[in-house]
Amino acid sequence: MSLRVAVQMDPLETINIAGDSSFALMEAAQKRGHTVYHYDVKSLALDEGRLTAWAAPVTVRREPGNHFTRDEHRKIDLVKDIDVVLMRQDPPFDLSYITGTHLLERLEGQTLVVNDPASVRNAPEKVFVLDFQRFMPPTLIARRIEDVREFHARYPGDLVMKPLHGNGGKAVVRIPADGSNLGALIELFDNAWVEPHMFQPFLPEISEGDKRIVLVDGEIAGAINRRPGAGEFRSNLAAGGYAEPTTLNAREEEICAVLGPQLKARGLVFVGIDVIGGKWLTEINVTSPTGIMAIDKFNGTDTPGLIWDAIEARHAGMK
Repeated sequence: MSLRVAVQMDPLETINIAGDSSFALMEAAQKRGHTVYHYDVKSLALDEGRLTAWAAPVTVRREPGNHFTRDEHRKIDLVKDIDVVLMRQDPPFDLSYITGTHLLERLEGQTLVVNDPASVRNAPEKVFVLDFQRFMPPTLIARRIEDVREFHARYPGDLVMKPLHGNGGKAVVRIPADGSNLGALIELFDNAWVEPHMFQPFLPEISEGDKRIVLVDGEIAGAINRRPGAGEFRSNLAAGGYAEPTTLNAREEEICAVLGPQLKARGLVFVGIDVIGGKWLTEINVTSPTGIMAIDKFNGTDTPGLIWDAIEARHAGMK
């Protein structure tokens, strides 16, 4: 079954093919005989109900510095010309991102979009996870400093402060137990973001690592353990962390068993969840999850293949 695939993502020129999950998905699509197009979300146009994009057919290859060939751009109809859209652009999860999901949602029942755009819109990484608070560390979502001080009094010690819609560990900061920089940081965050901020007690278990567990159509595909780099407490690979092989414990398997059916029902085919210290669920990544290349490197698995198996099965089910 040959599919016509349009990948909505950031510029191909900017990606690091050594670890980029979108590149791995495009590469796997080619191996299956699928035709691959690339376009920028900013090129989407809805003209009297017809959704189009300014796209180019691309061929990718694992050659650093020469990793793709692009043919001429042209306007494509995302219903008539395309079978599957991969929504893979990186956050920020802002109104531009949300508008893109509204436009792609109009393809429902005609062109398969992965992950489902309505579900992505309704499942921001640090908000959707709140549905599973029994697995989470104590968490406050707030903007008023008075609320933060009350929370801090209940959980004395260092705090971690995060932008509610950030990604890749960006702007995640540690507040010391004495709260000496809390006021200044809240002022800074308030000036940068209009939404509330997330606060959690600092988890010393982060030194043991932060597991990225990938689920494909609700089933565990694999995991890596990410450890902070030198002089850092953030374990995100984009923030200097490094990956190592790992296995899952009973608590982590329980978390996946609870989340899996809900993810599948929502059309969230490719999801990465983050678990600290073997027990604390901190994020459910549905926008453009990463980590599959590191998982496959350690485990000898083919996670892009599993994702395409799930996509092809869903597409066949639409007929």
